[in-house]
Amino acid sequence: MNLNLTLIAQAITFTVFIWVTVKFIWPYMLRAIEARQKTIADGLAAAEEGKRSLEASNKRADEEIKKARDRAAEVLTQAERRAAQMIEEAKNAAKEEGNREKAAAKAEIAQEVTRAREQLRDHVASLAVAGAEKILRREVDAKAHGDLLDSIKKQL
Repeated sequence: MNLNLTLIAQAITFTVFIWVTVKFIWPYMLRAIEARQKTIADGLAAAEEGKRSLEASNKRADEEIKKARDRAAEVLTQAERRAAQMIEEAKNAAKEEGNREKAAAKAEIAQEVTRAREQLRDHVASLAVAGAEKILRREVDAKAHGDLLDSIKKQL
């Protein structure tokens, strides 16, 4: 009987242990397991949300980069157009300045030609008077013959 009584005592002890475990320990463990499951589920949901947010951010970043590249290309095109326009304006200004300088040089040349003609007329008139003096062997009065010299100048 010892064996039976021991076996029954062990069965009663095991039943009490099971009952105490189910009554007091098991609900605490279930709450801890459920809390851990909830924490893991929340973490997975947050990771999934983070992944979606990262994908959306990458898409927005790609769009912004594309916009920035388009804007940079537009600015570059405008700068090239402005540079070409400035070059054309500079060419036109240089041509105008060249034409002005050319006109000024032509006017100066014309003045020099006029002065040279006047000097040549005076010199020819002086030579004519000197030649006439030698031919006549007497002195010709330049003041008395001023009208004659002016008409000679005009003819030359």
